[in-house]
Amino acid sequence: MRAYDMTATEISQRVHRKEMSATECVREVADRITALEPLVGAFLHLDVQGALNQARAIDALSDDERQQMPLAGVPVAVKDNMTTMDMPTTAASKILEGFMAPYNATVVNRLKAAGAIIVGKTNMDEFAMGSSTEHSAYQLTHNPWDLSRVPGGSSGGSAAAVAARMVPIALGSDTGGSIRQPASYCGVTGLKPSYGRVSRYGLIAYASSLDQIGPLARSVDDVALLYDIIAGYDPLDATSIRAETARVSEGPVDWKGLRVGVPKEYLSADLGGVVAQRLQDVITQLEAQGASVLEVSLPHTAYAIATYYLIAPAEASSNLSRFDGVRYGYRASGADLLEMYENTRAQGFGPEVKRRILLGTHALSAGYYDAYYLKAQKVRTLIRQDFEQAFALVDVILTPTTPDVAFRFGEKSSDPLQMYLSDVYTVTANLAGIPAISTPAGLADGLPVGIQWLGPVMGEDRLLQVARGFEELWPSSTWPGLGGEA
Repeated sequence: MRAYDMTATEISQRVHRKEMSATECVREVADRITALEPLVGAFLHLDVQGALNQARAIDALSDDERQQMPLAGVPVAVKDNMTTMDMPTTAASKILEGFMAPYNATVVNRLKAAGAIIVGKTNMDEFAMGSSTEHSAYQLTHNPWDLSRVPGGSSGGSAAAVAARMVPIALGSDTGGSIRQPASYCGVTGLKPSYGRVSRYGLIAYASSLDQIGPLARSVDDVALLYDIIAGYDPLDATSIRAETARVSEGPVDWKGLRVGVPKEYLSADLGGVVAQRLQDVITQLEAQGASVLEVSLPHTAYAIATYYLIAPAEASSNLSRFDGVRYGYRASGADLLEMYENTRAQGFGPEVKRRILLGTHALSAGYYDAYYLKAQKVRTLIRQDFEQAFALVDVILTPTTPDVAFRFGEKSSDPLQMYLSDVYTVTANLAGIPAISTPAGLADGLPVGIQWLGPVMGEDRLLQVARGFEELWPSSTWPGLGGEA
């Protein structure tokens, strides 16, 4: 078996047992990336030589030192909005073209300490603003299942790289569904942890009160493994929570004792037929296992998209004001300082980023702050309370991840509202700060369908246990490969 066909857990075990060297693993993965990257376009930056150097360093360690590294020799990809000292960090924006960060993100340091080998930085929607990875300033990323379709966004590069087996695991970030939606479209598993559970230090902020870093992988076990490494308190992040990270139970799920909630507000006319049928199939399967499937209500769901697209752009308007051409990144010429500012931002930011900055600036402007931003924050509180009341009745909540399967390139580009509605089932978890995971639920018309599980705040251990149990229940779909690759 080639390294790229193995899970992260299998690679680490083989490296620990000296059945495979880290160098051998990286070489096989590098060959895989070389073969498929021209078709998929998952990476913005690759550093094969740097990865080989990291691998040789792992191989040179003593057995005891290597045993202390849970990801020894495991290749990993990192979304390009997390700072790395040895590779550029651009957030897929022209305004940060060629930028070399002076420090690593905390999650990057934790990966390295665990023995992971970072092979490259993945493509994304510019500054994480998008649901298709069509808004990158540099290239398109294609869905490995169908190259004419989007991989989702904004972590589309990470999801595509995992789906095409270029890497076994990857990091993404999730502001309103940017891990879970591409995970669903690409047929992989993606976790958005509770807000504050994973350090955001070194993450280029889009919306600071919503952003969260999380793992993508082809199995729940690998997601749990990566989550255990990156989660935990970080004094460098003011929003990091001082709480112990409970390990995921390895025991089976007691389906007969599990209460699963299905929100009636999520079963709307907007839900695509193939996804609605798959959700019903999953419910039938859970009931056959003895789970109690209950209807719950999240009454403020109808306001979630409007609330999200007021809060997120408002925070983006503030966060992105630092990109002005003065301190780092792209700088345009101008007759004076003001004109230089204007030209830099006009030329450096793409259309979607400009749209959201304008939306956010308007929502925060005098005369509109109370009417828009403040009211959105009040609705956000109501959405959080909806979940608290629901979790008093059930253990987990089951929903679709997306309204439909992956759409074709250009299909929604001319209608921003339709693009925003791709996240209708995911934004609520960010607004409420709760953990959520998308798991594959087979295929429809040859394309992956994802199912989303949500848990109470700090409930990742139970959530991952349920997701693993579902993975064992539901037969996995094998990616058909590209050009004969399988």
